[in-house]
Amino acid sequence: MPEGNAPFSTAEYDRRIALTRAAMEAAGVEVLFVTDPSNQAWLTGYDGWSFYVHQGVILRLEGDPVWWGRHMDMMGARRTCWMAEGNLVGYADHFVQSTERHPMQDLARRLAALGVETARIGVEMENYYYSAKAHAVLTEELPGATFVDATALVNWQRLVKSEAEIGFIRKAARITEHVIETAIDRAAPGVRKNDLVADITHAGLTGVDDLWGDYPAIVPLTPSGLDATAAHLTWNGDPMRAGEATFFELSGCYRRYHAPLCRTVYLGTPPQEMLDAEQAQLEGIAAGLEAARAGNRACDIANALIGVLEKHGIHREGRCGYPIGLSYPPDWGERTASIRAEDTTVLRPGMTFHFMPALWMDTWGLETTEAILITEDGPAETLCYVERKLFVKD
Repeated sequence: MPEGNAPFSTAEYDRRIALTRAAMEAAGVEVLFVTDPSNQAWLTGYDGWSFYVHQGVILRLEGDPVWWGRHMDMMGARRTCWMAEGNLVGYADHFVQSTERHPMQDLARRLAALGVETARIGVEMENYYYSAKAHAVLTEELPGATFVDATALVNWQRLVKSEAEIGFIRKAARITEHVIETAIDRAAPGVRKNDLVADITHAGLTGVDDLWGDYPAIVPLTPSGLDATAAHLTWNGDPMRAGEATFFELSGCYRRYHAPLCRTVYLGTPPQEMLDAEQAQLEGIAAGLEAARAGNRACDIANALIGVLEKHGIHREGRCGYPIGLSYPPDWGERTASIRAEDTTVLRPGMTFHFMPALWMDTWGLETTEAILITEDGPAETLCYVERKLFVKD
């Protein structure tokens, strides 16, 4: 088994590293510097709330990965990474948020010590955690290196989940069910939104039976009324009101794995246009799930949904799904394939998506979604067991 408390077996990490190295060789990358915390965790098991400072994983074409970060966080790497202690290195605290020096100077020194100061080094240019300043300093410190954009190189290797990963996602789905059911049960006129979100958060962290809940990569999205015409608003201290819909976009999280789900609650009697849209949406979801088969393409799911909605006179643009799995804030998506009309990614067994055919209209929003698994045969499996409908409460 791995060193420390890494959640997967050595064989699982060997599989991931082999996939990544094959992609590195195909891209002409000799050394990969990984800053995305989800990618770091996927390769090494590292798990800590330290991604606000510079840290990353150095992966060469041979040898174990090297986790590099703040010295105090190296202690967390000892507790969570599978590699031996010699592959965990930390920089001194005087580099942290300094105006006189930068952590990338330490990284450059480490890379030089590994003998790769003139290598082709891949970095994740389009990434929340790799700043323009970091790139400028690193390239200045290593003038003999060639830097290439390796954005999403690791992410694409994560697209097809192993059986062990699917097992974690199924556990997250059980927590998701508990979270969504809590939101539906507690929603009522007069309930303050922040109190409701407190209940939702408690349910997510408490988990289900012996499945403990981790913090999700996205906070609860729970807008009501006109706020629900926007996709990504959170909550406030207002009371819930009769005559308004509230959508709940939530996910349980188990060992950093997610299974997002959305359901909508209407307090009172919904307008007929919302009820009509609900029927179109449900029909579209069924068509999308039927198209979500191994060998089809991501766009086939989107086109099946959109075709049904257009038949009902509903025009919907934009993405309606994305891959899910292991994630850290600010996003539980994997930032690779998308369920949209122009994405021709071929669906393979073991892929997991949040199929997200939400509708945001002028005066209300209606989110009914599914976390799905592409199977060997037949349509996609829905991973959460919460009735698929608009929930109406007096």
